[in-house]
Amino acid sequence: MVLKISRLEILRDRRFGPFMLGYATSALGTSMASVALAFAVLQERGSPADLSYVLAARLVPMVLFLVVGGVLGDRFSRRAVMLYADILRALAQGAIAAAFFVGRPSLVLLMVLAALSGLGEAAFMPSFNALLPSLLPPDRLVDGNAMRGLAQSVSTVAGPALAGVLITVTSPATILLVDAITYLPSIVVLVLLRIEERPRKPSTMLQDLRGGWRVFWSYPWLWTVTLQFTLFNLLVWGPYLVLGPASAERYYQGAGTWGVVLALYGAGSVLGGLLILGRRWDRPLVVTTLVSFLWAAPSAAFALRLPLPVLGAAALLAGIASAVFNGLWLTTVQQRVPQEAMSRVMAYITFGAYSVGPAGMTLAGPVSQAVGIAPVLVTGVVWQVLATSVVLTLPAIRAVRRPETPAEPLVRA
Repeated sequence: MVLKISRLEILRDRRFGPFMLGYATSALGTSMASVALAFAVLQERGSPADLSYVLAARLVPMVLFLVVGGVLGDRFSRRAVMLYADILRALAQGAIAAAFFVGRPSLVLLMVLAALSGLGEAAFMPSFNALLPSLLPPDRLVDGNAMRGLAQSVSTVAGPALAGVLITVTSPATILLVDAITYLPSIVVLVLLRIEERPRKPSTMLQDLRGGWRVFWSYPWLWTVTLQFTLFNLLVWGPYLVLGPASAERYYQGAGTWGVVLALYGAGSVLGGLLILGRRWDRPLVVTTLVSFLWAAPSAAFALRLPLPVLGAAALLAGIASAVFNGLWLTTVQQRVPQEAMSRVMAYITFGAYSVGPAGMTLAGPVSQAVGIAPVLVTGVVWQVLATSVVLTLPAIRAVRRPETPAEPLVRA
Protein backbone atom coordinates (compact mmCIF):
# COMPACT_ATOMS: atom_id res chain seq x y z
CA MET A 1 0.00 0.00 0.00
CA VAL A 2 1.25 3.50 -0.86
CA LEU A 3 0.21 6.46 1.27
CA LYS A 4 0.43 9.94 -0.27
CA ILE A 5 0.86 13.22 1.58
CA SER A 6 1.50 16.80 0.47
CA ARG A 7 4.77 17.24 -1.41
CA LEU A 8 7.38 19.94 -0.78
CA GLU A 9 5.62 21.00 2.42
CA ILE A 10 8.66 19.79 4.31
CA LEU A 11 10.72 22.74 3.06
CA ARG A 12 8.56 25.05 5.18
CA ASP A 13 9.95 23.49 8.33
CA ARG A 14 11.85 26.21 10.20
CA ARG A 15 14.85 23.99 10.87
CA PHE A 16 14.90 21.59 7.94
CA GLY A 17 14.36 24.25 5.25
CA PRO A 18 17.50 26.30 6.06
CA PHE A 19 19.43 23.11 6.80
CA MET A 20 18.67 21.74 3.35
CA LEU A 21 19.47 25.08 1.69
CA GLY A 22 22.91 25.05 3.29
CA TYR A 23 23.53 21.47 2.21
CA ALA A 24 22.30 22.07 -1.35
CA THR A 25 24.60 25.09 -1.74
CA SER A 26 27.70 23.23 -0.58
CA ALA A 27 26.77 20.17 -2.68
CA LEU A 28 26.56 22.34 -5.80
CA GLY A 29 29.95 23.84 -5.04
CA THR A 30 31.48 20.40 -4.51
CA SER A 31 30.14 19.17 -7.85
CA MET A 32 31.61 22.21 -9.57
CA ALA A 33 34.94 21.75 -7.81
CA SER A 34 35.38 18.16 -9.03
CA VAL A 35 35.56 19.47 -12.60
CA ALA A 36 37.59 22.54 -11.71
CA LEU A 37 40.21 20.58 -9.78
CA ALA A 38 40.75 18.18 -12.67
CA PHE A 39 41.32 20.99 -15.15
CA ALA A 40 43.43 23.00 -12.71
CA VAL A 41 45.81 20.09 -12.11
CA LEU A 42 46.00 19.17 -15.80
CA GLN A 43 46.54 22.76 -16.93
CA GLU A 44 49.18 23.62 -14.34
CA ARG A 45 50.97 20.28 -14.07
CA GLY A 46 50.03 18.60 -17.37
CA SER A 47 50.11 15.09 -15.93
CA PRO A 48 47.17 12.68 -15.67
CA ALA A 49 49.26 10.75 -13.12
CA ASP A 50 49.42 13.83 -10.88
CA LEU A 51 45.64 14.14 -11.11
CA SER A 52 45.29 10.51 -10.04
CA TYR A 53 47.53 11.13 -7.03
CA VAL A 54 45.53 14.19 -5.96
CA LEU A 55 42.18 12.41 -6.31
CA ALA A 56 43.49 9.36 -4.45
CA ALA A 57 44.87 11.60 -1.70
CA ARG A 58 41.31 12.77 -1.01
CA LEU A 59 39.56 9.42 -1.45
CA VAL A 60 41.82 7.19 0.66
CA PRO A 61 41.62 9.22 3.92
CA MET A 62 37.89 9.70 3.38
CA VAL A 63 37.29 5.92 3.25
CA LEU A 64 39.77 5.00 5.97
CA PHE A 65 38.48 7.53 8.51
CA LEU A 66 34.74 7.07 7.91
CA VAL A 67 34.37 4.80 10.94
CA VAL A 68 36.30 7.29 13.09
CA GLY A 69 33.92 9.97 11.83
CA GLY A 70 31.03 7.80 12.97
CA VAL A 71 32.52 7.55 16.46
CA LEU A 72 32.92 11.34 16.60
CA GLY A 73 29.30 11.83 15.61
CA ASP A 74 28.05 9.53 18.39
CA ARG A 75 30.48 10.80 21.03
CA PHE A 76 30.09 14.56 20.48
CA SER A 77 27.43 16.90 19.16
CA ARG A 78 26.66 15.93 15.56
CA ARG A 79 25.90 19.53 14.74
CA ALA A 80 29.33 20.56 16.05
CA VAL A 81 31.11 17.75 14.20
CA MET A 82 29.46 18.82 10.94
CA LEU A 83 30.27 22.46 11.62
CA TYR A 84 33.99 21.85 12.16
CA ALA A 85 34.07 19.45 9.20
CA ASP A 86 32.58 22.13 6.94
CA ILE A 87 35.09 24.68 8.21
CA LEU A 88 37.93 22.25 7.48
CA ARG A 89 36.64 21.55 3.97
CA ALA A 90 36.13 25.25 3.24
CA LEU A 91 39.66 26.10 4.39
CA ALA A 92 41.17 23.20 2.41
CA GLN A 93 39.38 24.18 -0.79
CA GLY A 94 40.21 27.83 -0.27
CA ALA A 95 43.87 26.93 0.21
CA ILE A 96 43.87 24.85 -2.99
CA ALA A 97 42.36 27.80 -4.88
CA ALA A 98 44.94 30.17 -3.40
CA ALA A 99 47.76 27.80 -4.35
CA PHE A 100 46.68 27.87 -8.00
CA PHE A 101 46.21 31.67 -7.94
CA VAL A 102 49.76 32.15 -6.64
CA GLY A 103 51.43 29.89 -9.16
CA ARG A 104 52.22 26.27 -9.94
CA PRO A 105 51.61 24.42 -6.64
CA SER A 106 53.67 21.39 -5.70
CA LEU A 107 52.15 17.94 -5.92
CA VAL A 108 52.81 17.35 -2.21
CA LEU A 109 50.91 20.50 -1.22
CA LEU A 110 47.93 19.55 -3.37
CA MET A 111 47.86 16.04 -1.93
CA VAL A 112 48.00 17.31 1.66
CA LEU A 113 45.17 19.77 1.07
CA ALA A 114 43.13 17.12 -0.75
CA ALA A 115 43.68 14.74 2.18
CA LEU A 116 42.38 17.39 4.61
CA SER A 117 39.28 17.78 2.45
CA GLY A 118 38.79 14.01 2.52
CA LEU A 119 39.11 13.96 6.31
CA GLY A 120 36.45 16.65 6.53
CA GLU A 121 34.16 14.56 4.33
CA ALA A 122 34.76 11.49 6.51
CA ALA A 123 33.76 13.44 9.62
CA PHE A 124 30.79 15.16 7.99
CA MET A 125 28.87 12.33 6.31
CA PRO A 126 28.11 9.97 9.25
CA SER A 127 26.82 12.85 11.37
CA PHE A 128 24.87 14.30 8.45
CA ASN A 129 23.06 11.01 7.81
CA ALA A 130 22.37 10.58 11.52
CA LEU A 131 21.18 14.14 12.24
CA LEU A 132 17.96 14.06 10.19
CA PRO A 133 15.87 12.22 12.84
CA SER A 134 16.67 15.12 15.21
CA LEU A 135 15.20 17.62 12.73
CA LEU A 136 12.07 15.83 11.54
CA PRO A 137 9.34 13.63 13.02
CA PRO A 138 9.51 9.94 12.02
CA ASP A 139 6.68 10.21 9.47
CA ARG A 140 8.56 12.90 7.52
CA LEU A 141 11.92 11.16 7.24
CA VAL A 142 11.13 9.74 3.79
CA ASP A 143 10.52 13.27 2.49
CA GLY A 144 13.63 14.56 4.22
CA ASN A 145 15.80 11.89 2.62
CA ALA A 146 14.09 12.45 -0.71
CA MET A 147 14.88 16.17 -0.57
CA ARG A 148 18.47 15.40 0.35
CA GLY A 149 18.67 13.06 -2.65
CA LEU A 150 17.08 15.66 -4.92
CA ALA A 151 19.62 18.26 -3.84
CA GLN A 152 22.46 15.85 -4.49
CA SER A 153 21.07 14.77 -7.86
CA VAL A 154 20.47 18.32 -9.08
CA SER A 155 23.96 19.37 -8.00
CA THR A 156 25.48 16.34 -9.74
CA VAL A 157 23.84 17.37 -13.01
CA ALA A 158 24.09 21.16 -12.71
CA GLY A 159 27.49 21.45 -11.02
CA PRO A 160 29.70 20.03 -13.79
CA ALA A 161 27.70 21.84 -16.47
CA LEU A 162 28.00 25.17 -14.66
CA ALA A 163 31.68 24.58 -14.00
CA GLY A 164 32.28 23.87 -17.69
CA VAL A 165 30.72 27.20 -18.63
CA LEU A 166 32.54 29.18 -15.94
CA ILE A 167 35.93 27.69 -16.81
CA THR A 168 35.68 29.22 -20.27
CA VAL A 169 35.14 32.73 -18.87
CA THR A 170 37.14 32.60 -15.62
CA SER A 171 39.60 29.95 -14.44
CA PRO A 172 39.56 26.63 -12.56
CA ALA A 173 41.09 28.38 -9.53
CA THR A 174 38.15 30.81 -9.42
CA ILE A 175 35.68 27.92 -9.33
CA LEU A 176 37.64 26.27 -6.52
CA LEU A 177 37.34 29.52 -4.58
CA VAL A 178 33.61 29.59 -5.28
CA ASP A 179 33.40 26.07 -3.87
CA ALA A 180 35.06 27.21 -0.65
CA ILE A 181 32.56 30.08 -0.39
CA THR A 182 29.57 27.75 -0.91
CA TYR A 183 30.32 26.14 2.45
CA LEU A 184 29.48 29.41 4.21
CA PRO A 185 25.64 29.01 4.12
CA SER A 186 25.98 25.54 5.65
CA ILE A 187 28.35 26.85 8.32
CA VAL A 188 25.98 29.69 9.22
CA VAL A 189 22.99 27.34 9.40
CA LEU A 190 24.87 24.92 11.64
CA VAL A 191 25.98 27.74 13.95
CA LEU A 192 22.36 28.90 14.35
CA LEU A 193 20.77 25.44 14.43
CA ARG A 194 19.32 24.43 17.79
CA ILE A 195 18.53 20.77 18.36
CA GLU A 196 18.22 18.57 21.41
CA GLU A 197 21.04 16.05 21.60
CA ARG A 198 21.30 13.33 24.22
CA PRO A 199 24.30 13.31 26.58
CA ARG A 200 26.74 10.51 25.87
CA LYS A 201 28.43 8.31 28.42
CA PRO A 202 32.25 8.49 28.48
CA SER A 203 33.91 5.56 26.72
CA THR A 204 37.05 4.63 24.82
CA MET A 205 37.38 4.63 21.05
CA LEU A 206 37.56 0.83 21.02
CA GLN A 207 34.42 0.53 23.12
CA ASP A 208 32.63 2.88 20.74
CA LEU A 209 33.71 0.87 17.71
CA ARG A 210 32.62 -2.41 19.30
CA GLY A 211 29.32 -0.96 20.43
CA GLY A 212 28.55 0.40 16.96
CA TRP A 213 29.42 -2.92 15.36
CA ARG A 214 27.22 -4.78 17.85
CA VAL A 215 24.26 -2.61 16.88
CA PHE A 216 25.03 -2.97 13.16
CA TRP A 217 25.28 -6.76 13.36
CA SER A 218 22.09 -7.10 15.45
CA TYR A 219 19.86 -6.25 12.47
CA PRO A 220 20.07 -8.99 9.77
CA TRP A 221 18.34 -6.79 7.19
CA LEU A 222 20.94 -4.06 7.82
CA TRP A 223 24.09 -6.08 7.17
CA THR A 224 22.42 -8.07 4.40
CA VAL A 225 21.63 -5.00 2.32
CA THR A 226 25.03 -3.49 3.11
CA LEU A 227 26.75 -6.67 1.89
CA GLN A 228 24.61 -6.68 -1.24
CA PHE A 229 25.56 -3.08 -1.98
CA THR A 230 29.23 -3.78 -1.30
CA LEU A 231 29.33 -6.59 -3.87
CA PHE A 232 27.26 -4.49 -6.27
CA ASN A 233 29.95 -1.79 -6.24
CA LEU A 234 32.69 -4.39 -6.69
CA LEU A 235 31.11 -6.45 -9.48
CA VAL A 236 28.64 -4.12 -11.20
CA TRP A 237 29.08 -0.40 -10.66
CA GLY A 238 32.85 -0.19 -10.38
CA PRO A 239 33.39 -2.03 -13.69
CA TYR A 240 30.55 -0.05 -15.29
CA LEU A 241 32.19 3.29 -14.47
CA VAL A 242 35.31 2.13 -16.33
CA LEU A 243 33.86 0.04 -19.13
CA GLY A 244 30.88 2.31 -19.81
CA PRO A 245 33.12 5.10 -21.15
CA ALA A 246 35.27 2.50 -22.91
CA SER A 247 32.21 1.06 -24.64
CA ALA A 248 31.02 4.55 -25.56
CA GLU A 249 34.40 5.29 -27.12
CA ARG A 250 34.61 1.99 -29.00
CA TYR A 251 31.05 1.33 -30.11
CA TYR A 252 29.19 4.66 -29.97
CA GLN A 253 30.06 8.35 -30.38
CA GLY A 254 32.63 8.58 -27.63
CA ALA A 255 32.46 11.24 -24.94
CA GLY A 256 29.19 12.61 -26.30
CA THR A 257 27.44 9.30 -25.71
CA TRP A 258 28.86 8.95 -22.22
CA GLY A 259 27.79 12.52 -21.40
CA VAL A 260 24.23 11.73 -22.48
CA VAL A 261 24.21 8.58 -20.34
CA LEU A 262 25.44 10.47 -17.26
CA ALA A 263 22.96 13.29 -17.83
CA LEU A 264 20.05 10.88 -18.13
CA TYR A 265 21.16 9.00 -15.03
CA GLY A 266 21.17 12.30 -13.15
CA ALA A 267 17.75 13.20 -14.57
CA GLY A 268 16.47 9.82 -13.42
CA SER A 269 17.76 10.52 -9.90
CA VAL A 270 15.77 13.75 -9.85
CA LEU A 271 12.63 11.97 -11.08
CA GLY A 272 13.10 9.22 -8.51
CA GLY A 273 13.37 11.78 -5.71
CA LEU A 274 10.15 13.44 -6.87
CA LEU A 275 8.50 10.03 -7.11
CA ILE A 276 8.97 9.16 -3.44
CA LEU A 277 8.11 12.61 -2.08
CA GLY A 278 4.84 12.35 -0.18
CA ARG A 279 4.60 8.55 -0.52
CA ARG A 280 4.84 5.86 2.13
CA TRP A 281 5.33 2.16 1.42
CA ASP A 282 4.31 -0.51 3.91
CA ARG A 283 7.30 -2.72 3.05
CA PRO A 284 10.12 -0.31 2.20
CA LEU A 285 12.90 -2.89 1.84
CA VAL A 286 10.84 -4.92 -0.61
CA VAL A 287 10.58 -1.77 -2.74
CA THR A 288 14.31 -1.01 -2.47
CA THR A 289 15.16 -4.60 -3.43
CA LEU A 290 12.82 -4.59 -6.42
CA VAL A 291 14.25 -1.37 -7.84
CA SER A 292 17.77 -2.82 -7.39
CA PHE A 293 17.17 -4.95 -10.46
CA LEU A 294 17.24 -1.76 -12.54
CA TRP A 295 20.80 -0.98 -11.52
CA ALA A 296 21.96 -3.64 -13.97
CA ALA A 297 20.17 -2.01 -16.91
CA PRO A 298 22.99 0.30 -18.13
CA SER A 299 25.59 -2.50 -18.01
CA ALA A 300 23.24 -4.78 -19.94
CA ALA A 301 22.58 -2.11 -22.57
CA PHE A 302 26.28 -1.48 -23.12
CA ALA A 303 27.11 -5.20 -23.19
CA LEU A 304 24.44 -5.83 -25.85
CA ARG A 305 25.40 -2.65 -27.77
CA LEU A 306 21.78 -1.52 -27.84
CA PRO A 307 20.79 1.66 -29.70
CA LEU A 308 21.48 4.95 -27.99
CA PRO A 309 17.81 5.68 -27.10
CA VAL A 310 17.60 2.31 -25.30
CA LEU A 311 20.93 2.97 -23.59
CA GLY A 312 19.63 6.33 -22.43
CA ALA A 313 16.42 4.79 -21.12
CA ALA A 314 18.44 2.23 -19.17
CA ALA A 315 20.48 5.01 -17.54
CA LEU A 316 17.29 6.92 -16.73
CA LEU A 317 15.76 3.87 -15.03
CA ALA A 318 18.94 3.23 -13.07
CA GLY A 319 18.89 6.83 -11.85
CA ILE A 320 15.27 6.51 -10.72
CA ALA A 321 16.14 3.28 -8.92
CA SER A 322 19.08 4.92 -7.17
CA ALA A 323 16.96 7.76 -5.77
CA VAL A 324 14.15 5.46 -4.63
CA PHE A 325 16.61 3.05 -3.01
CA ASN A 326 18.61 5.71 -1.18
CA GLY A 327 15.57 7.57 0.13
CA LEU A 328 13.79 4.51 1.50
CA TRP A 329 16.95 2.80 2.72
CA LEU A 330 18.20 5.77 4.75
CA THR A 331 14.74 6.27 6.21
CA THR A 332 14.52 2.61 7.25
CA VAL A 333 17.87 2.84 9.02
CA GLN A 334 17.01 6.13 10.72
CA GLN A 335 13.68 4.80 12.00
CA ARG A 336 15.10 1.62 13.56
CA VAL A 337 18.68 2.15 14.70
CA PRO A 338 19.16 3.65 18.20
CA GLN A 339 20.01 7.34 18.00
CA GLU A 340 23.07 6.95 20.21
CA ALA A 341 24.65 4.60 17.67
CA MET A 342 23.34 6.15 14.46
CA SER A 343 26.55 7.85 13.28
CA ARG A 344 28.66 4.71 13.80
CA VAL A 345 26.12 2.51 12.01
CA MET A 346 25.92 4.98 9.11
CA ALA A 347 29.72 4.94 8.93
CA TYR A 348 29.82 1.14 8.86
CA ILE A 349 27.21 1.13 6.07
CA THR A 350 29.10 3.68 4.00
CA PHE A 351 32.48 2.07 4.57
CA GLY A 352 31.17 -1.39 3.74
CA ALA A 353 29.34 -0.23 0.65
CA TYR A 354 32.09 1.86 -0.92
CA SER A 355 35.40 0.50 0.32
CA VAL A 356 35.74 -2.14 -2.43
CA GLY A 357 34.40 0.00 -5.28
CA PRO A 358 37.90 1.20 -6.28
CA ALA A 359 39.01 -2.44 -6.51
CA GLY A 360 36.23 -3.12 -9.01
CA MET A 361 37.30 -0.13 -11.06
CA THR A 362 40.97 -1.14 -10.92
CA LEU A 363 40.35 -4.75 -11.99
CA ALA A 364 37.81 -3.97 -14.70
CA GLY A 365 40.36 -2.68 -17.20
CA PRO A 366 42.87 -5.55 -17.08
CA VAL A 367 40.16 -8.22 -16.97
CA SER A 368 38.32 -6.67 -19.94
CA GLN A 369 41.56 -6.67 -21.92
CA ALA A 370 41.86 -10.41 -21.30
CA VAL A 371 38.24 -11.49 -21.90
CA GLY A 372 36.54 -8.49 -23.51
CA ILE A 373 34.29 -5.69 -22.29
CA ALA A 374 30.97 -7.48 -22.78
CA PRO A 375 31.78 -10.56 -20.63
CA VAL A 376 32.79 -8.36 -17.68
CA LEU A 377 29.60 -6.30 -17.94
CA VAL A 378 27.43 -9.40 -18.39
CA THR A 379 29.00 -10.99 -15.31
CA GLY A 380 27.91 -7.96 -13.31
CA VAL A 381 24.40 -8.11 -14.74
CA VAL A 382 24.01 -11.79 -13.91
CA TRP A 383 25.33 -11.24 -10.40
CA GLN A 384 22.96 -8.33 -9.77
CA VAL A 385 19.91 -10.28 -10.94
CA LEU A 386 20.79 -13.39 -8.92
CA ALA A 387 21.83 -11.53 -5.75
CA THR A 388 18.75 -9.30 -5.80
CA SER A 389 16.49 -12.31 -6.34
CA VAL A 390 18.00 -14.03 -3.31
CA VAL A 391 17.71 -10.93 -1.10
CA LEU A 392 14.06 -10.54 -2.13
CA THR A 393 13.24 -13.99 -0.73
CA LEU A 394 14.79 -13.36 2.71
CA PRO A 395 12.28 -13.12 5.59
CA ALA A 396 14.41 -10.41 7.25
CA ILE A 397 13.82 -8.15 4.24
CA ARG A 398 10.14 -8.86 3.79
CA ALA A 399 9.41 -8.51 7.53
CA VAL A 400 10.49 -4.86 7.74
CA ARG A 401 7.35 -2.72 7.66
CA ARG A 402 6.73 0.99 7.87
CA PRO A 403 6.44 1.78 11.59
CA GLU A 404 3.67 3.95 12.96
CA THR A 405 6.08 5.01 15.72
CA PRO A 406 9.86 4.67 16.00
CA ALA A 407 10.96 1.19 17.00
CA GLU A 408 12.47 0.70 20.44
CA PRO A 409 16.22 0.07 20.34
CA LEU A 410 16.98 -3.64 20.41
CA VAL A 411 20.68 -3.32 21.21
CA ARG A 412 22.48 -0.75 23.28
CA ALA A 413 25.63 0.82 21.93
